[in-house]
Amino acid sequence: MTRDMELFRRVLIEIEQIPPGQWKRIEIQDEAPEAIRYHAQLADDAGLIEARFMANSTTEFAARRLTYSGHEFLDAARSDTLWAKAKKKMLDSTGVLTVEGLKLALPEVVKAALHHL
Repeated sequence: MTRDMELFRRVLIEIEQIPPGQWKRIEIQDEAPEAIRYHAQLADDAGLIEARFMANSTTEFAARRLTYSGHEFLDAARSDTLWAKAKKKMLDSTGVLTVEGLKLALPEVVKAALHHL
């Protein structure tokens, strides 16, 4: 399955809404459950969320929360404008979008926005 950074971001936004102490299955309108689970697994691999994945299923998982790193990433990526600028910066400089690259680009974009205040 191909990684979709827009869906990756949407998964983080949905997980952020989970009430403290609860485990929840994430559903996103117009997205396949397999794609949502795959992107949740990527976010878990990156240390951005805490989730459990059912071993014999391509769709079942439960998420609990964003980690500290997940909150930091999402806080920088929440703004559509800053998100678009960070993605453009990554694509212009490297030609690819990676989570690690966006972790570096997002703070730079935020810092540049602060200089324009």
